[in-house]
Amino acid sequence: MDNYKQQVSEFFNRRTAYDLEGSRHPHEAKLLLKSVPLQEGQRILDVATGTGLVALPAAQKVGLEGYVVGIDISPGMLHQARQKIEALGLKNIEVIQTDADYLDCADESFDVIFYCSAIMYLTNIPAALQKWYCWLKSGGFLAFSCAAETAYMATVQRRVCARLFDIKLPHINEPLGTPEKCHNLLKQAGFKDINVKIEPSGEYLSVNERSMSWTGSGFYPRGNPLLQLSPEQLARLQSEYRSVACAAACVANLALLYQRLLAESFVPKHPPNLDRLD
Repeated sequence: MDNYKQQVSEFFNRRTAYDLEGSRHPHEAKLLLKSVPLQEGQRILDVATGTGLVALPAAQKVGLEGYVVGIDISPGMLHQARQKIEALGLKNIEVIQTDADYLDCADESFDVIFYCSAIMYLTNIPAALQKWYCWLKSGGFLAFSCAAETAYMATVQRRVCARLFDIKLPHINEPLGTPEKCHNLLKQAGFKDINVKIEPSGEYLSVNERSMSWTGSGFYPRGNPLLQLSPEQLARLQSEYRSVACAAACVANLALLYQRLLAESFVPKHPPNLDRLD
């Protein structure tokens, strides 16, 4: 596991009470589940399953004739998921520790693929979408949610980096950060009937010491150019960020919304192969 993936895994391993971190995570899982008409007997893949907020309700909906596979890079999150599976007595679900970037499945293995709130951690999103298209059965659905490119003070972080050091920060939210970007990447992968909408997550960013402090840390799946900065430059970055972030918070009346994009699309039904007809 490389340093970036280890960082992601350890970040989630530390979150030993993930389901109790407010209402946002359960709310987003419910929105994603509502976006796809699950049916009994379906096979479901839940990528970045975490504690099973999507996978467990999905397993209950598809019934004993269906099956759910949840994968996650964090053993700590999967430990929480397994405890919940055991408590519910579910027999049609398994959770596996693996890296989603390197997962390999047979074509047409699943009816639905979910990815709740974590697709931006992937290092190659277009390649992942193309793989998932192949893994879905004809008429299958893909549904994911991701942060808008303005969420988590991303706009302020990018502005400060450009102003101080002429650095274009490859923010983690950027590849799928607008409805247009989501639609274009899904279309390029072959998906049809694409629906992308912005959903408020129901929570606001607290304007406190933690939210107003930033030293260039964070997740950068496509590389972090801030690693080249000296300690003195990082100190300037922190000072400028605090100044701009506080001003932005005041202008926004302390309402820095966590916005999410909810995307759903499906694999078109394959036309009949006339060569095989008698």
